Amino acid sequence: MSTAVGAFAVLLVVTALLAWANERYTRIPTTVGVTLAGALASIGLITLDRFGLTFGLRTELAHLLETLDFTDFVLNGILSFLLFAGAMSLNARQMLRQRRSVLTLAFVSTAISTALMGLASYAVFRLVGLDVPLLWCFLFGALISPTDPVAVLDLLKRTKIPERVRILIAGESLFNDGIGVVFFIVIGSLVGIGHTTPEPGASTAALVFAQEALGGIAFGLVLGFICYKLCASIEAHALEVLITVATVVGGYVAAVDLGLSGPLAMVVAGLIMSWGKDVAFHGATVHHVEGFWETLDEILNIVLFAFIGLDVLLTETTGAQIVASALLIIAALLARFISVGAAMPFVRSRDGYGPWTVRVLTWGGLRGGIAISLALGLPGDSPYRTHLVTVTYAIVIFTIAVQGLTMLPLVNRAIEADRSPSDQPAI
Repeated sequence: MSTAVGAFAVLLVVTALLAWANERYTRIPTTVGVTLAGALASIGLITLDRFGLTFGLRTELAHLLETLDFTDFVLNGILSFLLFAGAMSLNARQMLRQRRSVLTLAFVSTAISTALMGLASYAVFRLVGLDVPLLWCFLFGALISPTDPVAVLDLLKRTKIPERVRILIAGESLFNDGIGVVFFIVIGSLVGIGHTTPEPGASTAALVFAQEALGGIAFGLVLGFICYKLCASIEAHALEVLITVATVVGGYVAAVDLGLSGPLAMVVAGLIMSWGKDVAFHGATVHHVEGFWETLDEILNIVLFAFIGLDVLLTETTGAQIVASALLIIAALLARFISVGAAMPFVRSRDGYGPWTVRVLTWGGLRGGIAISLALGLPGDSPYRTHLVTVTYAIVIFTIAVQGLTMLPLVNRAIEADRSPSDQPAI
């Protein structure tokens, strides 16, 4: 049996045990529970290993995690399924009505946050004595600014938040994920990683952005339409599930090979299928297809966040990095609050969202596997990689552990505070 298959088998077994323990004893949101359990288990192994009490278990588990390669596992593996499933679970018709608000918030907020986090991280790294160039700090801003759609969607399922606000939060999270990856690629081209050219510059960056973002959206429209037409022409739920899976796997690989944004393509394709599912899937078929994607989404969701928690084993830190992490956790919250607040006047003027929306969007801005996978994907020979990876892990764990655990009470308070006289919740 191959090492990779063995490593995935171990990850799956550990994930199942962590999820079972969370459901049996704590019953907190699954993404939060398995991440915390995995992180605590990793910290426990690290502590025991220093006293020689793990008998090689920590080394073996770390080797298995390295074998799986988090970046490849997420970006070239499960991300396409998670984004497609997340988009297909939304009300696409309501999303279309709110498209301007969603896209405005996704683009403007991510752009502002990328700039703010770039400047903040540059100042913090210099303050603690870590010499990270400004462009690399903006690269960090790009990877840490997008909220993680997997974590956000999982939490939204547990709230009674109004539909239009849920669509705004979920839609922004799905699209800012793709936009953030595009920003990361564009800035990466300027620092000489990823898309490289003999003379990287502003014109090159603009071209890369247009190709990745606009090309990815256009490609997703084509993919979704083809998938819709194929499914609408038959009545066999197993084959229709197969067609959707083939669309995701083949479409994502094709998008990446063409230099287009795979994440944006998957989001758009998923929304097309959500829009036309009543026609594409006949009768009971719709329940089979939706059931498959809901189940797959939940399983991959749990595996991803268990992987995030366990990957703490591979993170080595210094005192300066810990101080920088603490400061940048605060900076990330402030950047999210400012960037959302700056975009909301354009959004609120159209759809009339209340003042609590900014606070819900800020505190609900969880980061997850995408940020970590982008950080781990930085060149191994870069002297700045360990600084950025450590800070990224700290921010991700904080958002999941602290913000994730307190998100539901905040949303409930927001709904109660903004309940209108007609008793209709409006955030």
